[in-house]
Amino acid sequence: MSIEGWEKLLDQFRTPLFDAVKYHVKRNAVPLQIPGHKHGNGLVEYKEFVGENVLRMDLNQTRGIDIIWDPTSVITEAEKLLAETFQASAAYFLINGTTSGVQTMIMSTCKPGDQIILPRNVHKSIFNALILSGAKPVYVLPEISSELGIVLSITESNLRIVVEKNPTAKAVLAINPSYYGVTSNLKSIVEAAHHNGMPVLVDEAHGTHMHFHDHFPVSAMEAGADISAVSLHKTGGSMTQSSALLIGNSGIDPLYIKQVLNLAYTTSPSYILLCSLDVARKQLATRGRQILDQLLELLKWSREEINKIGGYFAPDKVFFEESGNFSFDETKLLINVRKIGLTGYEVEEMLARDYNILIELADMYNILAITGLGERKEYLEALINALTDIARHTDRSEIKKIDAIQFNPEIVMQPREAFYSPKRSVPLEQCAGEISGEMIMVYPPGIPLVSMGEVITHEIIEYVKQLKLEKCTLQGTSDPCVNFVMVLDR
Repeated sequence: MSIEGWEKLLDQFRTPLFDAVKYHVKRNAVPLQIPGHKHGNGLVEYKEFVGENVLRMDLNQTRGIDIIWDPTSVITEAEKLLAETFQASAAYFLINGTTSGVQTMIMSTCKPGDQIILPRNVHKSIFNALILSGAKPVYVLPEISSELGIVLSITESNLRIVVEKNPTAKAVLAINPSYYGVTSNLKSIVEAAHHNGMPVLVDEAHGTHMHFHDHFPVSAMEAGADISAVSLHKTGGSMTQSSALLIGNSGIDPLYIKQVLNLAYTTSPSYILLCSLDVARKQLATRGRQILDQLLELLKWSREEINKIGGYFAPDKVFFEESGNFSFDETKLLINVRKIGLTGYEVEEMLARDYNILIELADMYNILAITGLGERKEYLEALINALTDIARHTDRSEIKKIDAIQFNPEIVMQPREAFYSPKRSVPLEQCAGEISGEMIMVYPPGIPLVSMGEVITHEIIEYVKQLKLEKCTLQGTSDPCVNFVMVLDR
């Protein structure tokens, strides 16, 4: 390694913001400022559980720790280190989750009435961003795996068709990877969009770690994307709600993006969350590959053990690459349970109730365990042992296969207009043909079956009723039981 390269690496061992906050805590200054709990003295029960340092780190903007919406010192340095880590031209800390990053990406590139091309299986935060920005969605339908019963991702060929039909669209949004871990050929998608003068925005909420090991699908910055939003708290090691916005090297003005970001940025950020981003970046930059090497070996063993049980199928990266133009993030431990004679919902409930194991999500045929930088073999051993026990006590009659449904409802009204339109409540069974005034979605993963301004069909109603019978978590409606749905008052 060159001297310059070694000096660059040494920089990544720095945590400028965390160091400044630690100094402030040790300084023990008289706190005649916000927050009012005063080092936890006004929140004793909470302090006794979480510890005094956490509450001393709970600071408002003060001398020496910089200001998040207009940084000039330690936050600036920390964000430059973050940008360098991801090979981005600029990076911004987010402490309102990746949602704020997604909204900023869309609002930075689309004005009211502009078209944006995106997959139909996007997260609810993107639908919310359409309401805020006034952008018009043009959907690309993703492929479906009939074997696993899950939505995969979009293909370059399908994207090109949509781009050619909508040449005035202002941007293309891609998901890298999906909640299930599936990715498109992102580099080809970026090239296709750029060829037509469209910037590429990437929802990389579940892919922070992919930049740090060449076994994973290509990351957004490596693929040449213009902007990406990454949830460091999901797979990068930081605390929940902490994320980052990355700006590529294509010439998009990072200062304008910062202006848009500041429209909704809090003026009272959590320095506890910000410091976790600083330390997580250091760990990824200096030890990321080593940690991920160990995790991938552990997951290879886990998949082999699960597939030995019988009745379960835990696919790896090769399965998705052989199935089409897709790849797979192997930190997502996807397990198809259909041949065990149970639904994914039933297996999830049994794991929680009988084995004290909490997994990320379930659907009709699968469960999904998300692994991470802090994974332990004993966690995965507990899962393998539980799945073995469930299989031993289950009648292995394969459950009836129900074809995966790809909903692409007719858009009658744009999301923003529908959001502000008068609405009325209608029983679910009577909603066929009505225009939805709210989202209906399974959470997780948070992908709407129908969104605002879209026509509710009989097929959607029957699918929702089936999901209710399976006791899965449905959200987005004013009625938490989804017996009634708000529709546009026409």
